[in-house]
Amino acid sequence: MTNILSSSSDTSNQCLRCFSSTAPLTLETINPKVLKCEYAVGGAIVARAQRLQDELQTKQYSLPFDEIIYCNIGNPQSVGQQPITFFREVLALCDYPALLDKDEMHGIFSSDSIWRARQILDGIPGRATGAYSHGQGIKALRETIAAGIAARDGFPANSEDLFLTDGASHGVHMIMRLLIRSEKDGILCPIPQYPLFSASIALHGGTFVPYYLNEATGWGLEISEVKHQLEAARVRGIGVRAIVIINPGNPTGQVLAKENQEEVVQFCKTEGLVLLADEVFQENVYVDNKKFHSFKKIARSISYGEKDICIVSLQSVSKGYCGECGKRGEYMEVTGLHKDIMDQLYKLASMNTCSNTSGQILASLVMNPPKSGDESFEMFCAERDGILSSLARRAKILVNALNQLEGVTCNKAEGSMHVFPRLHLPQRAIKAAEAVNMMPDAYYAQRLLDASGIVVVRGSGFGQVPGTWHFRTTILLQEDKIPAIISRWTTFHHKFMEEFCD
Repeated sequence: MTNILSSSSDTSNQCLRCFSSTAPLTLETINPKVLKCEYAVGGAIVARAQRLQDELQTKQYSLPFDEIIYCNIGNPQSVGQQPITFFREVLALCDYPALLDKDEMHGIFSSDSIWRARQILDGIPGRATGAYSHGQGIKALRETIAAGIAARDGFPANSEDLFLTDGASHGVHMIMRLLIRSEKDGILCPIPQYPLFSASIALHGGTFVPYYLNEATGWGLEISEVKHQLEAARVRGIGVRAIVIINPGNPTGQVLAKENQEEVVQFCKTEGLVLLADEVFQENVYVDNKKFHSFKKIARSISYGEKDICIVSLQSVSKGYCGECGKRGEYMEVTGLHKDIMDQLYKLASMNTCSNTSGQILASLVMNPPKSGDESFEMFCAERDGILSSLARRAKILVNALNQLEGVTCNKAEGSMHVFPRLHLPQRAIKAAEAVNMMPDAYYAQRLLDASGIVVVRGSGFGQVPGTWHFRTTILLQEDKIPAIISRWTTFHHKFMEEFCD
């Protein structure tokens, strides 16, 4: 093997061709839909950051920074956010129910967490969190979530409409499998968008139909633009089946106005589209003049029932104030589909056997947290409100700092955990990127990482108006570290702009 690797390039290439001809899988023979998928959030820049982190740990090389700052993904607990005490107490007791019979537990766990754990276990067949559950999720937990949805929206919710999945990504894949038959089926998606959607559409063989959000109006969603893209797709022979709406926005951080949501609902009814609502950031709203409203609530409030419109809503324990990304808990509420179609969706869910029980329990706790009078209520409110108020402060600080950088403009973060600043790059920087066969925004992100250890994601991975360049960053920087990180970023940016000044 050593001789082969050290031989001439011609011999090496010949050996590689021989290997390729006998290998069971090559890039030429795997499913081409997999090759078509792109997921920038975990792409090349993250792989490079991980290599640099290994170098920091081994001290093999001297780097101009002492830690990697991951701003590429909304992963709150990885950057210091603490879990909600009540949620973790209930999980611990459910996973080790023998603790419930020990007298000393009343001095360690709150009384309401003990009561809640008993209640949850009573609803789990065999009281066994390590057993498979129903394909849609544990019935008692779905009933709890349905009650929470009804309390949030002021309209009834049905546990039979709920599917508990391992994160929102599983729910998205399920719906895409149901909707997409061939490349003639299209899905309207916002640009910029969370790349899970474009990747899922590509993987299942559909056609991605973009509609552009208006950056000049705070990433506004304009029905005229959506209608234009829908009609253009139909002219090309694409049957558009659904529209994706991300509210609050990812990567853009905007919150839709209620009137705008009503327009979307009316548009979907008129055009016969499934409304796929990514609502995982519903707890993350930082402005006083806007509130989160679920699309189902909007539809019911203007008298549209299940016979009028199909709505798929996604909620996750990874976002909001919970931040339990690793627990992979999510619910998907599906309304407006005939029972025959729901049976097919259940079949798809059952092919995964079931989602993990801890995630299911957490999803029920998020929708039914401690109430006034419960022992844990004051601590829960303090932890939840502390996290959300800190996120609001961090968003404001970061946006203000980004807008101070030469050639950077960033819209206000109304919600979500991300912002999507625009880079107005000098032509010399764009040409330098082209010279190394990179997108200009990817080039900026790589240079930022190499100089400062800060990881952001290129805007081209989310989609953007041609000829514009952006990057996505989270607002999850630890509050006490923000001044130092901003200083490091500012230093890099000034040097970068000086280097490529036209």
